[in-house]
Amino acid sequence: MRTLSEVKDIKGEAGNFAVELTKHPRYIDETKCIACGACAEKCPKKVDDRYNMGLARRKAAYVEYAQAVPLKYAIDAESCIFLTKGKCGACKKICPVQAVDFDQKPTSETIHVGAVILAPGFSPFDPGRFDNYQYANLPNVVTSMEFERLLSASGPTAGHVTRRSEDHGEPKKIAWFQCVGSRDLNKCDNAYCSSVCCMYAIKEAVIAKEHAGDDLDCTIFYMDMRTHGKDFERFYNRAKDKGVRFVRSRVHTIDPMPDDSLTVRYVAEDGSNVEETFDLIVLSVGLQTNPAVADLAGRLNVDLTAGRFCATETFAPVSSSRPGIFVCGAFQGPKDIPQAVVDASAAAEAAGEILAPARNTLTKVAEKTPERNVGGERPRIGVFVCRCGINIAGVVDVPAVAEFAATLPYVEFATDNLYACSQDTQDAMAQIIKDKKLNRVVVAACTPKTHEPLFQETLIAAGLNKYLFEMANIRNHDSWVHKNNPDLATRKAKDLVRSAVTKVSLANPLQEAELNVNQTAMVIGGGIAGMSAALSLARQGYATHIVERDHRLGGQALNIHQTAKGERVSEKLAEMVQAVRQEANITVHLNTNLSQVDGFVGNFKSRLTSQAGAATIEHGVAVIATGGKAYTPQEYGYGTDPRIMTSLELDRRFIANAPELDRAECAVFIQCVGSREPERPYCSRVCCTHSVDSALQLKKRRPDMNVFILYRDMRTYGERELLYKEARAAGVIFIRYAQDNKPAVSSAGGKIDVQVTDHILGQPVVIAADLLILASAVLPNRDDQLAAFFKVPLNEDGFFVERHAKLGPSEFATDGVFLCGIAHYPKPIDESIAQGKAAASRAITLLARKRIFTSGQVAETEPALCSRCGVCVSICPYSAPSFIAEDARMHPGKAQINPVLCKGCGLCVASCRSGAIHLKGFDNNQIFAQISAINWD
Repeated sequence: MRTLSEVKDIKGEAGNFAVELTKHPRYIDETKCIACGACAEKCPKKVDDRYNMGLARRKAAYVEYAQAVPLKYAIDAESCIFLTKGKCGACKKICPVQAVDFDQKPTSETIHVGAVILAPGFSPFDPGRFDNYQYANLPNVVTSMEFERLLSASGPTAGHVTRRSEDHGEPKKIAWFQCVGSRDLNKCDNAYCSSVCCMYAIKEAVIAKEHAGDDLDCTIFYMDMRTHGKDFERFYNRAKDKGVRFVRSRVHTIDPMPDDSLTVRYVAEDGSNVEETFDLIVLSVGLQTNPAVADLAGRLNVDLTAGRFCATETFAPVSSSRPGIFVCGAFQGPKDIPQAVVDASAAAEAAGEILAPARNTLTKVAEKTPERNVGGERPRIGVFVCRCGINIAGVVDVPAVAEFAATLPYVEFATDNLYACSQDTQDAMAQIIKDKKLNRVVVAACTPKTHEPLFQETLIAAGLNKYLFEMANIRNHDSWVHKNNPDLATRKAKDLVRSAVTKVSLANPLQEAELNVNQTAMVIGGGIAGMSAALSLARQGYATHIVERDHRLGGQALNIHQTAKGERVSEKLAEMVQAVRQEANITVHLNTNLSQVDGFVGNFKSRLTSQAGAATIEHGVAVIATGGKAYTPQEYGYGTDPRIMTSLELDRRFIANAPELDRAECAVFIQCVGSREPERPYCSRVCCTHSVDSALQLKKRRPDMNVFILYRDMRTYGERELLYKEARAAGVIFIRYAQDNKPAVSSAGGKIDVQVTDHILGQPVVIAADLLILASAVLPNRDDQLAAFFKVPLNEDGFFVERHAKLGPSEFATDGVFLCGIAHYPKPIDESIAQGKAAASRAITLLARKRIFTSGQVAETEPALCSRCGVCVSICPYSAPSFIAEDARMHPGKAQINPVLCKGCGLCVASCRSGAIHLKGFDNNQIFAQISAINWD
């Protein structure tokens, strides 16, 4: 990782790039810095904290935020007294490891790589140019980014929302203004939709009400509410239920009041003028490409779109115009975290295809110290107490704690260290373990969440089993929470150390089972997403099976005429199918069903059935890409008149170049047919863009045709907004309707009469149409049996549930199983292809290992105590417990736990009524001994 580095140029071609970098000085040696914070503590210079949007102050010696990677301090050269005036130098004097280096200079470096991924992110829009909102002048007008920091527990107000005016009062009424810096050619040049603003405004309003109570009045002013992501519509509905008010209006001006409150005037949906006063106004600012990034793209010969994002093609969504250079995140287009994570994995996979021939040519196998057999030895415990600079030692009497530890049973060695995590201390610790023949170790320091793996590696280097280790968190649980009571903190530290020593004295070495990985993949579903995943896997050298129920590949893409970018889907799809057919590593199974699945990550056995017979495929991973289908409308006269059709049926007419399309004088599109309804409370994501594109195609075929789109919210997110703008310019008429006042359709005469209440006129109008196109909902191909086979969940709508909505959108909690495409949620072709590549990327992280290891800290059953109640089987989120077959010779019908699937969460242990399950490393005797060791006086 090269931080503070800037790309100057990239020369060469795919597979052989020379990247010219300039590394700017940090003025702190990364190899020495241990992030103790002493430099920041002593630094006398305070400046505005950029991370907290200028709402707080930080030192010139600083770390950006607590979770920074790498967690190394830096010195702000523009603010540092020594670097600007040659005085001070307090940080250099106080640094315990001599990491401060004021002599650092910018350096140049050229690195040679095979592929490049551009992920420069975005810049929030600066609303200072909006003079009518007076952001620069009114303290109680803040941006959404600033409000995020106000809401954060680690922010400048510790999550307590206050006004920025001098009174710092708690706001009683807060307003959000949407589309500030987006969908706007008046005050800025950002005609696109930023995609994320509606959802983050709703989130902020909901959290604000949670912080301040239900009495807080939260109002969101918007043009279209674009909650088009998975579960977003439900969140929108819940926000309304919680009292968040939504007003469809674009506020023009903010007027300040003497008490620093803010008055706005707006036109309500009924046409009336409304004046309202708020205590705080939040401007929902959009996403835009930083000018420096646009300049870099020019130097790299990478094409940009009209919105200054990286230009990509629908069927190559992460490939830039320059071969070998890929793109992900907001630089590819405005997007939220889940889609950015998908794109990142997809870009990594695309780069992997180029790098695959060189895989493992530069890797080294780490040398491992043989593990010492400590079986039969009495416990010999070493205790290492960390000062952590002043983080711990500034409150806790660390030497006293170390002296106390030396008096505890089985403790053979105890000491304190300035920084237990420093490399010097790690090396010394490993040597002490060897010299003193220690067989168990306790480190009293900070959190095991971040540092336990580090110390376990030290044990491994010393030849000890890594599970013969325990941490006492005397920082987070002690010095930080008792900083005003050193005596209490010291007593508590002793208790925590005694507790840890007691537990580790009862610890046993735990073994991690080694499993071979079958380096074959199976993709269930041969649509766009499934083929994308299969091609990605195959091109990186892995044998892949595609299992498709239908008689041909392609899925729903076979019914789509063109993409939003104007590409003919049939041509691109044919190329994709041909690539699959010609790929030697892909075997296609058409007209085939999956009838049985056994095994687990790395070692699955799946039985396939077809008319030709049955076959068993062994594979290490599975990708579920079962796609979706169109809702068959029960409304608007569908099925009674051939001129009333769905969007996909219109596409088939486009593909066939049907002559009736040229004869039509008027066409009407109705949106949200089957979507955003109580029985289906989700947005189908693709319908608005599809209808706008189809409307434009009709206008291009016959410019004098009257085309109407009846909609609830126009959700042409991202640069799809430009298509919406083009349609309006072409004369397509958009009429908004309400859910409780839907259009009415009749076709008694020669025309199809569509009656709708015009939101501008405020009265019903009747449109005599020749074509009525229904934007029907996208439904999942729900498969409960498949879900049961792979032990993966479905949500209430029938879509598969991913491991984590943001951090794991292309994988399941069940190891070795991945998902992509509409099986996950409705999405357009480019996003389906990206998620197919992302699923393959995640799968390859397993396939490339050849061998995997289970954790040693897994649950285990005692069959003699098992009552066969099944609670463990039903409660485990990872499907690790199961029942032994009734006809088995050993323990028939009893529960057993697959250690490969177990994550050591302990749910089964806590819920077992007969005490038949224990968690290795957290046995009851260890936990009870820990509790007993604490001084409860």
